[in-house]
Amino acid sequence: MSNKHTTSTHTQPVIGIIGGSGLYNISGLTDQKWVKVETPWGDPSDELLTGKLDGVSCVFLPRHGRGHVVSPTEVNYQANIAAMKMLGVTDIVSVSAVGSLKEELPPGTFVVVDQVIDRTRLRNKSFFGKGLVAHVSLADPFCERIGQVLFDNAKELGLSVVKGGTYLVMEGPQFSTRAESNLYRSWGASVIGMTNMPEAALAREAEICYATVAMVTDYDCWHEDHDAVSVEAVIKTLTENASNARALVEKTIPNLGNQRPSCSVGCDHSLEYALMTAPEKRDPKVVEKLKVIAGRVL
Repeated sequence: MSNKHTTSTHTQPVIGIIGGSGLYNISGLTDQKWVKVETPWGDPSDELLTGKLDGVSCVFLPRHGRGHVVSPTEVNYQANIAAMKMLGVTDIVSVSAVGSLKEELPPGTFVVVDQVIDRTRLRNKSFFGKGLVAHVSLADPFCERIGQVLFDNAKELGLSVVKGGTYLVMEGPQFSTRAESNLYRSWGASVIGMTNMPEAALAREAEICYATVAMVTDYDCWHEDHDAVSVEAVIKTLTENASNARALVEKTIPNLGNQRPSCSVGCDHSLEYALMTAPEKRDPKVVEKLKVIAGRVL
């Protein structure tokens, strides 16, 4: 599959799935093959599973590696997104386990988020930097087109789903203090997790449409009538919802597999005017490295 990305209305979709806690595989894939991808930013979390579902090409990556061996802070987000790009992925569905910061979002709810607050501080957040500077827009950090498909499919499956909400991304790996949890609630955040940034930002830099469905596993630690979040509680809810998450992903892949127009949010041409460094000032080594994800504009 080619690395070249285009805004043509005839782009053939390749659907990427990044599975978080609780989603470690996709059922029904044909032509399955685990592929080792070496990127200019190092190794991704694991090999990537390529295959087809109902004739649609797709690529699956377990965010934390098979067996959950990589913590949120230690995930190589750059390599993960670069590997997806190198395998021709045009659209990414991210599945993420989260805590709820709102009474009306109980455990078991699926939230198709549309905004994000990034509170991480120990991660490489961009492909660009010294030698070639770029600034992409993140006003709308998630792809509306994919989000709508996820919401519609979840409704058809009879899942408890909400469209819209802000994902507060904390560094981790520890869960929040009560003071932090209540602070984030005062900001209007809907759910809290540890993985959507810089993943969403890097996907935007790579001109890949990206959306997240967040699975609520607990009420974090703010709720007086519920126990504070624990790994035991998270795993229990994840286990109960794993089949729902897989069903949603498996329904969404074929729905996204049709020919589709350019993204209305601009995900697939976000680098059009983002490169700031004058061509004659760009470091040739950096340019060569960035061709993997920015070859369309370089």
